Amino acid sequence: MDSHEKSICCARLAGDKKANNIVILELRGVSSLADFFIICSGTSDRHVQAIANHIETTMKKEMESIALGVEGLREGRWVLLDYDDVIIHVFQEKERALYDLESLWTECPRVPFYDTADQEHR
Repeated sequence: MDSHEKSICCARLAGDKKANNIVILELRGVSSLADFFIICSGTSDRHVQAIANHIETTMKKEMESIALGVEGLREGRWVLLDYDDVIIHVFQEKERALYDLESLWTECPRVPFYDTADQEHR
């Protein structure tokens, strides 16, 4: 699975747990941090944890892909899942607005994807 496919998969997994405002940013050619960032929101610490756990568990079980690092899971305000070429940020809305990663990466194109949770093309 290449990094583009992995980013789509992870975004859809977030959608499975009703993550809000899912955005995929393509960082290739802009940064060496990763190829893609996924940014999404949950409504509470439990919701953020559930989204992150679902992504991590499914990626490990079905894709045989293990996160290189997981930060913030215990607190559930901002969880970062690092899959090397794909980094996932799961925020509570307040933290997402505070850190505003989308504004920091405005030069990065957004990647459209089909979110099965809301049946809408992005």
